[in-house]
Amino acid sequence: MESMKGNRRTILLVDDEPTNLQILRHTLQDDYRLLFAKDGLKALDIAGAESPDLILLDIMMPGMSGYEACRRLKRNAATAPIPVIFVTALSEAADEQTGFDLGAVDYITKPFSPLIVKARVRTHLSLVQAETLRRTRLQIVQCLGMAAEYKDNETGMHVIRMSHYARVLALAAGYSAEAAEDLLHAAPMHDVGKIGIPDAILQKPGKLTPAEWATMQGHTEIGGKIIGKHADGLLAMARVIALNHHEKWDGSGYPNGYTGEDIPHVARIVAIADVFDALTSVRPYKPAWTVEAAIELIRSESGRHFDPDLVERFIGCLPEILKIKERWTDHEGAPGEDANAGAPPARAY
Repeated sequence: MESMKGNRRTILLVDDEPTNLQILRHTLQDDYRLLFAKDGLKALDIAGAESPDLILLDIMMPGMSGYEACRRLKRNAATAPIPVIFVTALSEAADEQTGFDLGAVDYITKPFSPLIVKARVRTHLSLVQAETLRRTRLQIVQCLGMAAEYKDNETGMHVIRMSHYARVLALAAGYSAEAAEDLLHAAPMHDVGKIGIPDAILQKPGKLTPAEWATMQGHTEIGGKIIGKHADGLLAMARVIALNHHEKWDGSGYPNGYTGEDIPHVARIVAIADVFDALTSVRPYKPAWTVEAAIELIRSESGRHFDPDLVERFIGCLPEILKIKERWTDHEGAPGEDANAGAPPARAY
């Protein structure tokens, strides 16, 4: 609860008029931990040192104006995420627009109602809490994906690259920006089930025996169990991907042998992104392929392993895909990059 001592949200109040600070103090002190500043420079110092959850900022102050203070707050990576509410006597629409242009989340004019101030503060702190929760959930999802990848790839860059490839392909396939962003954050969980696969199998530098391959295939269902069942949202998508990203268009995949459009679309996207990155990366059982060889294989598997429409869209996105590949490189050199002729190495993907 915000009103519990020792667990209060922190608000920085900035105003050069002591009377205004007093009114704000009486309005908010029962529910929040309060910090005070009488000028913009002091506000910047306190914000940098204390990282308050919210700043209530006057505009007309001697020396540095509230506008300039807000501008500097937003330029600093450490203080940029802190929401700012302007509390000011400036009431023209142009003044309000200037505040929003600088990155403020709200604008309260003086003289203000204490009830309105309390309501606005409560609303914006709720939004901060929701955003923090969303960000924390994403971090957990990403960490689980990385944990699985570190068993199979010591850099862990695979999950970052393939998730960005998946986002690019989703946008090309007509997904909204929001839906593609969800896929970006769900895709890292695709191989979380590898946590349950013995290292001797996962890192074996050669062809797996039929028994070992059966164990390896079990990572899809293990992943589904780790993520659990969810009615909707990011984790529901992540579970669908974990279970189905090894299904193949022609029905020869696993674990259920789904065919064509019976395979969830997000899993079809991730299948291409995952295979492309696996082929073009060094693995314990193979060298990295060239991009050209990987694209040739993906094209040859159109209508067998992969959704034909998505294959063409992926190839159309190749310039953007290669920028992502370059940005999150493994920095492992290029051993075996020319060793792509002939049949694919064992477990090429």
